[in-house]
Amino acid sequence: MTQNHVPPHMTISAIEARNVDVLVPAMNALQGQIGCGPVQFVSVGQLLPYVYYATPVLNRYLQELSVRINEAVENIPETSVSRYYQPMSWLPHVTLGKTLDKEQMRVAFRVLQESFSPFEGQVTELGLAKVNPHEDVVRFALASEE
Repeated sequence: MTQNHVPPHMTISAIEARNVDVLVPAMNALQGQIGCGPVQFVSVGQLLPYVYYATPVLNRYLQELSVRINEAVENIPETSVSRYYQPMSWLPHVTLGKTLDKEQMRVAFRVLQESFSPFEGQVTELGLAKVNPHEDVVRFALASEE
């Protein structure tokens, strides 16, 4: 992923818009309104045939983050959130590898089986990116919770 200039990130929404520029004001309006939050990565999974990911527990912070993002974009004309990323109907995840062939999937499974253990993290930034190829459109630090 990093070789393709895709920074480490957790996917929390997939928004389809005719033009990404219509999403920028909504994202910028969230700046200063959302704080950092905890995540506990407890498992790995796969999207067959070629993706591995780490997934956190869907806690209150992540659920509220999902709701806030959806509310921010729901009234923008010609914009929709994928049905797979609606509040209470999505899988927060960090992609570990994608477009893997069968042998790479077997190797990745073996490595994850031997080395993965649950860990805690912190959501510290929020961003909006275009995909294929990846391009950050908006990215900002979240308010620290002190």
